[in-house]
Amino acid sequence: MHPGTGREPSLSQALMRAVRLHGPATAIVDGAHRLSWAQLGERAGRLAGALQALGMQPGDRVAMLSDNSHRYLTWYFGVPWGGGIFTPLNFRLAVPELVAILRDSGARLLIVDDTHLETAVELARQCPLAHLIHAGEGPAPPGLLSFESLIAEATAVADAGRAGDQIAALFYTSGSTGRPKGVMHTHANLIASAVAYAAAIGLSEESVALISGPLFHVGAAGLCIPVLVSGGSIVLAPRFEPAQVLRLIEAERATVMSLVPTMLRMLVDHPSAGMRDLSSLRTLLYGAAPMPEPLVAQARALLANTAFTHCYGMTESTASVSVLPSRYVMPSHRHLGKWASAGRAILGTDLAVVDSQDRVLPAGDIGEIVVRGPLVMRGYWNQPELTAQTLRNGWLHTGDLGSMDTDGFVTIIDRLKDMIITGGENVYCTEVEAAIHAFPGVAQCAVIGIPHPSWGEAVHAVVSPSPGAQLRADDIIAHCRRLIAGYKCPRTVEVRHDALPLSGANKIDKPALRAPFWKGHGSRLV
Repeated sequence: MHPGTGREPSLSQALMRAVRLHGPATAIVDGAHRLSWAQLGERAGRLAGALQALGMQPGDRVAMLSDNSHRYLTWYFGVPWGGGIFTPLNFRLAVPELVAILRDSGARLLIVDDTHLETAVELARQCPLAHLIHAGEGPAPPGLLSFESLIAEATAVADAGRAGDQIAALFYTSGSTGRPKGVMHTHANLIASAVAYAAAIGLSEESVALISGPLFHVGAAGLCIPVLVSGGSIVLAPRFEPAQVLRLIEAERATVMSLVPTMLRMLVDHPSAGMRDLSSLRTLLYGAAPMPEPLVAQARALLANTAFTHCYGMTESTASVSVLPSRYVMPSHRHLGKWASAGRAILGTDLAVVDSQDRVLPAGDIGEIVVRGPLVMRGYWNQPELTAQTLRNGWLHTGDLGSMDTDGFVTIIDRLKDMIITGGENVYCTEVEAAIHAFPGVAQCAVIGIPHPSWGEAVHAVVSPSPGAQLRADDIIAHCRRLIAGYKCPRTVEVRHDALPLSGANKIDKPALRAPFWKGHGSRLV
């Protein structure tokens, strides 16, 4: 097997390089399953052949709904090898949300594990899927094809040759209007990001990356593909469970992992944390939400050999666009004043801070952070107007407020968009508000983020009833759970019998609603 003849970068080219250079070495550890790079390459080629036999044409989307597993990574590489576009599905979403993504993407092949089988069957009832493929440990249920049988019976095919600016993946992220946004990642995006990130965080063939975040999220993919280009090893946890993650660090001698603050808090607080040998862990990558300084101090006490590295990125930029070297977090370098920043742009990437007219601002001024470089997405699937709005004047407009100092270190101040980050997951207020407004008797509704000790922010709703209506918080929350993912639902609901405050533009005054909650909590702009 050989990659396509083109000179542009591709996932298949990177995979075959890993096979040639590191064939016998361990690529994936997934419980009792251990695959070498050679075995992963062979399985990816066979899966490509099997999917083509099922009708996959160049550019077709193939979706997967699954916990982390070695089959997930076989799919990551097998679909592009066969010419398709892999489309991960967020298993935390509700069925209507997943239906919207499948219909938007046009995926006609869906791969599912045992955990999400019931959801997949319901999706098949509502979407024009050609095949459901079972990627579990046991025999395939009636009506489903077996992932392992397809691989065993297929012949590995030649690389389809898709590369460069051709799309390799669609990662869906919530839209501010409630419509899902399919972020188009090209082969060139993924490889440029992987090479730059591997260099920035020091990956090598000796690296052992523990992936405990979900593979449907760009954060996990953003570490797996750099490990591919560096020839290291990937250790998978099916889901984030603190006890299991601690055990895997010790058992597999993990050297690098990525966590959001919520996950790190759960590790630090777990009763077995101090009883595990965690000395192998050299790099802890963190991002997605502000990391409280006391938490970093606690974690450093537990992980004495570990360098803490702050990364900043988003789905639209493939993964991280900036990295803060760990030395700036050390007490010896605190006097430099960089420890609270997200670092500087990684290789091949430019960062700037601009005003509302896209003029670059002087150092220290607050504005919108913009990004450009080969890792920036091609655009949003089926949404050319939103693409044009987001990719303006050659820059990706992140929707994040920040500043940059004279040394090029960028500090994230807050989010320009009306968005809440809770436990590392993005929640758009308008989407939650739409769900609440569908509840009978709701006259006004405002959703805001309020401080939460574990999740960073919690979703809080303030509602007022229509005349004569009686609203109960529990009923509204239960109603939301039928319409949107659990993490998007309000944790608390406040019912006000007076009208909500309005701004001068006659909009609900969210800053006035936020202010009492964020008093004394630092940087949250109300």
